[in-house]
Amino acid sequence: MRTPVKKLVSAVATSIAVMGAGQVAADIKIGIAGPMTGPVAQYGDMQFSGARMAIEQINANGGVMGEKLVGVEQDDVCDPKQAVTVANNMVNEGVRFVVGHLCSSSTQPASDIYEDEGILMVTPASTSPDITERGYELVFRTIGLDSMQGPVAANYLISQKPERVAVIHDKQQYGEGIATAVRDTLKEGGVEVAMFEGITAGAKDFSSLVTKLRQADVDYVYYGGYHPELGLILRQARQADLDATFMGPEGVGNKDINTIAGDAAEGLLVTLPPSFDEKDENQELVQAFEEKGEDPSGPFVLTSYTAVQLIADGIEAAESTDPFDVAEALRAGTFQTPIGTVEYDSKGDMESFEFVVYEWHSDGSKTPVN
Repeated sequence: MRTPVKKLVSAVATSIAVMGAGQVAADIKIGIAGPMTGPVAQYGDMQFSGARMAIEQINANGGVMGEKLVGVEQDDVCDPKQAVTVANNMVNEGVRFVVGHLCSSSTQPASDIYEDEGILMVTPASTSPDITERGYELVFRTIGLDSMQGPVAANYLISQKPERVAVIHDKQQYGEGIATAVRDTLKEGGVEVAMFEGITAGAKDFSSLVTKLRQADVDYVYYGGYHPELGLILRQARQADLDATFMGPEGVGNKDINTIAGDAAEGLLVTLPPSFDEKDENQELVQAFEEKGEDPSGPFVLTSYTAVQLIADGIEAAESTDPFDVAEALRAGTFQTPIGTVEYDSKGDMESFEFVVYEWHSDGSKTPVN
């Protein structure tokens, strides 16, 4: 139920939109917030590519309730402080719907602002459960949670009957969160977790970590974080003849890890969303990306496309551009999207989402193993 403050924010925003547009239908601004620059800009490329395509195709089909969607793009560099600046920029731009942010550590503080200002947000990539644990009305996502992904990874490792596993993370909200979920499931499965410790994001020399891993005599290493650091760890581990299999979440499933790690990326295990681009029902959409010279196979391309589509579908279902009405429609509805059927629980999380274990190859391709 809306609080009086939220009702007032929504009513004022609606009045401003009407006054600014006169009696002419106004454009519907869709904010797209994610990393355009910085170490994980490759994931931002996926996010912006998917969202732009959805906006283009929806507009080509007549828009939403007779209005065109207009993207308002902002670079948060996957940095929490910059994400707050971006969120405030979205408020000042009169944006009422946002696709983003990408990194959980950016999404969390930005979502505080969006909720306070009556802006509906759909993150296509942030997996931290903390984001939707606060009972916010206007926060949704089009990806599963660490509490879903972590057990998938851990249960696969358990099935391999390892003797000792090391669990490493980058001390960030996303990386440490997924690593903790993996560690806890491993322990529940009776696997010895020989190490659980963090590295410094942005570091270059991991020789001391590799030495610790050798001394711990582990046969698997799980890493929670992003590809720039894991790529260096893989390369340095290979140089030190560390005989262990590495595994990580969707944050490492990027072809750029091959540029960093070289042949050492061969055999890396990665949990990712299913390959939505390979589904028969998505081939026309895939062709549209390919005709523009864009790759639809990245894990966040079609989740971002879906985020825009759900905002549009929610507006149509609510017959309103009021974010609170749209939120109610999203929670009440069932939506067919490129990532499958989407239904939301009361928190704004999808009722179900699948993660798949893949083996990564040195040419950037991947093969499902579960």
